[in-house]
Amino acid sequence: MDKLPSIKCSVTECSYNKEVECFAPMIQVARDGNLSNAQNSDNTKCETFKPKG
Repeated sequence: MDKLPSIKCSVTECSYNKEVECFAPMIQVARDGNLSNAQNSDNTKCETFKPKG
């Protein structure tokens, strides 16, 4: 199985975040809200986020 590239993440509230790096088994990114086209990174969101707890 290929290793995912290093993905930096500053969302330290996520359970996949270890020392500002994402260790999720997969990453899913989607458009934010009801947008039909993303124009910049502000128009996207990480759907892989899982709160610590």
